[in-house]
Amino acid sequence: MSNQSDCIFCKIVQGEIPSSKIYEDEEAVAFLDLSQVTKGHTLLIPKDHQENIFSLNEETAAKLFSKVPEIARALKKTFNCDGLNIVNNNGEKADQSIFHYHLHFIPRYGDDILYHWVDNSDKYTTEDLQSYAQDVKANLE
Repeated sequence: MSNQSDCIFCKIVQGEIPSSKIYEDEEAVAFLDLSQVTKGHTLLIPKDHQENIFSLNEETAAKLFSKVPEIARALKKTFNCDGLNIVNNNGEKADQSIFHYHLHFIPRYGDDILYHWVDNSDKYTTEDLQSYAQDVKANLE
């Protein structure tokens, strides 16, 4: 896990590492991902170092997510993609590799095969889902 002093995204925010920025304001910056899973793959990050969704405060989340539709529309217009995944990995088990909160915008084209959802509906009963829902409701703050 990184901290601000060795965080690559904090270094991008501070201008210590170059990036291909597509958007920037007081709270957030969006730039093209070096890996380019597909053409136009973009990251949106808060300028404030927050590790993941579990530590992201609501004010930062609101400001960050308010930019999502605008960035998505710009990517669609620019790259004429057929679809777009917005992905967020939280924690090592969820494949988070840079521990500064970020959203991936991954344009989708034609028959590209990045991943597909697995249907596990046969593994959970309606009663299971109702029980899970009650448990989650009890933990909402």
